[in-house]
Amino acid sequence: MNPQKTYTVDEAQRRLERYCAYQERCHLDVQKKLNEMRMIPEAKDKIIVHLLHHDFLNEERFAKAYVRGKFRIKKWGKQRLTLELKRRDIGKTIIASALKEIDHNDYLETFDALARKKVSTLRESNLQKKRKKLADYLLYRGWESSMVYDKVRELIP
Repeated sequence: MNPQKTYTVDEAQRRLERYCAYQERCHLDVQKKLNEMRMIPEAKDKIIVHLLHHDFLNEERFAKAYVRGKFRIKKWGKQRLTLELKRRDIGKTIIASALKEIDHNDYLETFDALARKKVSTLRESNLQKKRKKLADYLLYRGWESSMVYDKVRELIP
């Protein structure tokens, strides 16, 4: 993007419509984009209201898509998903609603498969270090600590 380029409200609005239509966005993403475009506050407000009114911007839809995608592709647990959504200024009720998108059985199966796959790749002879590596890996991915430590005890006795 050319840093010297200026946009009319209509140009910026069309550009943001395409930006939001391409992929679900949260309010923070749109704010950043408008800041990059160096729009004045009144224009930013007008554009955001337009995007909300025409359903280009919807926090709940964004949160649900985000949770489904990151869980399915990156195998993130609920702790990490919650943290990442909070970083994007998503409200608690929307986060709770989005986390309900994950089927409980899928959640447990994904966790088990991820832990077993990681254990098979660990080449550590010291059992304590091996346990720590597995626990750190699963905790970083945002899985609940009680689940992680139970699984570590199960897989590395």
